[in-house]
Amino acid sequence: MRQCKRWSVLLLVLMGLGVQAQKLPTRDEGLFQMQIRDKSLFHDSSVIPDGAEISGYLFRDTPKRYYFVVEEDNTPLSVTVTPCDAPLEWKLTLQELPEEASGEGSGDPEPLDQQKQQVTVDEGTELFTYKGNDVESYVATSTPSGLYQLELLSTEKDSNFKVYATTTPESDQPYPELPYDPRVDVTALGRTTVTLAWKPTPTGSLMGQPVQYCVVINKEHNFKSMCAAEAKMSTDDAFMLAPKPGRDFSPFDFVHFGFVPSDNGFGKDRGLTSNKISRAYTAKTKASDIQKVCIGNKNIFTVSDLKPDTQYYFDVFAVNSATNTSTAYVGTFARTKEEARQKTVELKDGKVSDVFIKRKGSKFLRFAPVSSHQRVTLFVHSCLDAVQVQVRRDGKLVLSQNVEGVQQFQLRGKPKAKYLIRLRGSRKGASTLKVLATTRPSSKQPFPSLPEDTRIKAFDKLRTCSSVTVAWLGTQDRNKYCIYRKEVADNYGEEQRRREQNQCAGPETRRKSEKVLCKYFHSLNLQKAVTTETITGMEPGKTYLLDVYVVGHSGHSVKYQSKLVKTRKYC
Repeated sequence: MRQCKRWSVLLLVLMGLGVQAQKLPTRDEGLFQMQIRDKSLFHDSSVIPDGAEISGYLFRDTPKRYYFVVEEDNTPLSVTVTPCDAPLEWKLTLQELPEEASGEGSGDPEPLDQQKQQVTVDEGTELFTYKGNDVESYVATSTPSGLYQLELLSTEKDSNFKVYATTTPESDQPYPELPYDPRVDVTALGRTTVTLAWKPTPTGSLMGQPVQYCVVINKEHNFKSMCAAEAKMSTDDAFMLAPKPGRDFSPFDFVHFGFVPSDNGFGKDRGLTSNKISRAYTAKTKASDIQKVCIGNKNIFTVSDLKPDTQYYFDVFAVNSATNTSTAYVGTFARTKEEARQKTVELKDGKVSDVFIKRKGSKFLRFAPVSSHQRVTLFVHSCLDAVQVQVRRDGKLVLSQNVEGVQQFQLRGKPKAKYLIRLRGSRKGASTLKVLATTRPSSKQPFPSLPEDTRIKAFDKLRTCSSVTVAWLGTQDRNKYCIYRKEVADNYGEEQRRREQNQCAGPETRRKSEKVLCKYFHSLNLQKAVTTETITGMEPGKTYLLDVYVVGHSGHSVKYQSKLVKTRKYC
């Protein structure tokens, strides 16, 4: 009894005056449950409660000590340390207390400072040491009563960790047990999906404890604990909690809450140097780079929305839902399949090629001039929405641009150079293009030149019951313009017009009855490059769709933006 009392007094000394009112941990079950529910009881305490997992934080190169009391001889003991952010060095020692430290005989306790000195000077008996980032445990079936000290050190960087200690390891079983085969298997592999499977933990099926599985996916490495994965996911300073009212602050606390520490020796009193106060905390991995998904008690899971031809690491953790403790399976990794290789279309010098691209799809074109050349002229005509064009010359990117309508590019040539053209389609829908590449200098372009504005303007004041007057812009090149009209329903909408807005569909696709006229037009003065036309022979109160086609020298045509007009019903 006297021995037990001596350890209790010593434990209070080590905890300091700020926590003198705290009751010592015990395995009295009622008191134990009360202590565990009150998490603040062990906040910032150097005492490890019996049978509960605690979280802590280490500053680099600054050791931290925790204490644990075994009250009776021949007691089992298990201590588990889980590193989170970085490898840890830790050792467990049994502290020896000199006989005179108990204050026996005099009836008066020794001064507080003297008792502390007696404990800290004696290094005690070393029981176990470990260095690394694995979850490691010290387990003994029989230990002497006494005060056990756990000392932890992180030499790489500031780090989180977890500690669990118990004197009843057989009955506690806080961590879910792994099956006889703890590996995670990849059962199916696709370009954007990976299916995982693992054997269930016996903790849930045999022992009836509430267990769920959490899957962690990232591109860097496997994790040895859930705490390591969560530390990677968390934002800077997420470990900091607001201290209880009346509790001491450190200079670090003031920095964390937005205050600048003063130079009044505040840090020196606590043995903190300025470099620890102003230490820069490196940004952690973006949350999008690592994902955690908890899936209940299923032991098969398909990860989706992955990138093709990319290596991913997969970890599975069995989590006790009641205690939030977890155990890691042996993780795995896999590389998703490559995208299906597309056939490359060969471009012939000076010939127009028609290209179709699925929605969000890509197409590869190859141009290999047979003779030496100084430059390559590339024409791209996007018939519908804008597409992205990338050109690589012998593997080097020389062009990357979005193209809408008709565009011409001049590329510097090299002897025996080969060009790979990648066309990436629109997100809105399928894309149709006309592409031409040539090394031959020519004054005549295969595609007609276009003004910047390809809209058709209708004059409302000039509208009659049987005619409308429209205008459109031209260029300095003499081109042929053909006008077509088609009667449409009154509810003809924007979506229907968009479906018909294929700039590559030429006049040859129209009925002869829809043709109004063709004429040639140009102006050297771009300010005056505008033409008007009055379209007659219409019916009163009817809606018409008007189209203007400009035809180039080689016969290739481009359609202006369609225009809806309506004649007057009464005149």
